[in-house]
Amino acid sequence: MKQLLTVLKYALLLAVSGLLMWYALRGQDLSRVGQYMRSANYWWLGLTILISAMGYFSRAYRWKMQITPTGYNPGYWAVYHAMMVGYLANLVLPRMGEVIRCSVLQRSSKVPVQVALGTVVTERVIDVLVLLGVLSATLLLDFNRFWTFVTDKILGGQYDALARNRTPLLIAGGIALVLLLGVAYTVFRNLERLRQNELFNKFVALVKGLLAGVFSVLKMENKGLFLLHTFFTWLVYYLMDYLAFFCFPETYDLGMRAALAVLTFGAFGMAAPVAGGIGPFHVMVQATLLAYGVSMEAGIAYALVVHGAQTLLVVLMGGISFLVSMASSGRKGQLDLSPMAVSISNDAVE
Repeated sequence: MKQLLTVLKYALLLAVSGLLMWYALRGQDLSRVGQYMRSANYWWLGLTILISAMGYFSRAYRWKMQITPTGYNPGYWAVYHAMMVGYLANLVLPRMGEVIRCSVLQRSSKVPVQVALGTVVTERVIDVLVLLGVLSATLLLDFNRFWTFVTDKILGGQYDALARNRTPLLIAGGIALVLLLGVAYTVFRNLERLRQNELFNKFVALVKGLLAGVFSVLKMENKGLFLLHTFFTWLVYYLMDYLAFFCFPETYDLGMRAALAVLTFGAFGMAAPVAGGIGPFHVMVQATLLAYGVSMEAGIAYALVVHGAQTLLVVLMGGISFLVSMASSGRKGQLDLSPMAVSISNDAVE
C-alpha cells in the first residue's frame, strides 16, 4: 500500500510537470521555437556548461566543510560523488536526492544519515536566504517593470477587484491561523502521550541528528572560505543565465538586470517539487523574459536549451559518480535508484 501511494505521488508530480510544460508551449508556433533552438550559438552554451561544472566541484567542497565539524571527515571525492548521485536522483525522484546523497555518503564514509541530512538542511537554509536577497535586489532594480507585468498581464482586471475587496483574503488568513494554533495546542496537550510513541521518539532522534548537522556551520574553522564558496556557487548560477543570453539574437542585448531576474525566478521554478524542475522552471523563465520584451517562443526556446544543457551535465557527472560509488561500495544492488526512494526514507528515521 505504501509503495502504491509513493508511485501515485510521483505520478501526480509528473502530471503536474507535464501540465506546466503544456501551459508554457500552448498556443505557440512550435516551428519558430525549433528555429530559435537550431540557430542558437552553442559555443556560449558550452561555456556555461564548463562554468556550471566548476560550480558543482565548489558546492561539494562547501558540503565537506559543513560535515567536518560534526566529527566525521569523509574524503572530498566521496562527498562529491554522493552529492552528484543525489542531483541525478532528483531528476527522477523529486526532493529525494537530498536523502539519497546522505545515504550514499553513509555507505561510503560512515557518516550517519541524520547528521549529513542536517548539513543539507543548513545548506538549503543558507541558499534560501541568498535567494531572498537576490529576489530583493531584483525587485529593487526593476520593481516597476514586474509590478506592471503582474497587474496587467497576469492579474488583469482582477487586481482592481482584489484591491477593493480584501475580505476573502482576510477570512482565509484567519482560518489558516486558527488551524495552526489548533494543531499546536493539540500537540502540547498530548505531549506526554506522544513521548511514549515509538514513531514520535524516532522523529525526535531524527530532529536531534538534523540539529547536529545544522549547527555544524557554527563550528567551522574557516567561515570566510565557506562564504566564499557560497558566493561562488551563486555567481556560477548568475553567469550561466547571463552568458546563455548570447546564444540567441532575441536575448543577446538583455543586460545584467535581466540575467538577475532569470536567476531569481528560475531558481524558484527549480525549487518546485517536480522532477528536475521540468515545467515550473520553463514557465517562470518564459514569463520573466516576456516581462523584458522577449517573445514567448524565444523565451521557451531559451528555457529549453538552458535547462536541457544543465540536465545533460547532471546526467553525465551524476552518472559517472553513480558508477564510481557503485564500484567502490562493491554492492551493486544498494545503489539502484529505483527502489531507493522508499527504503532510504525509512532508514533516515530509524
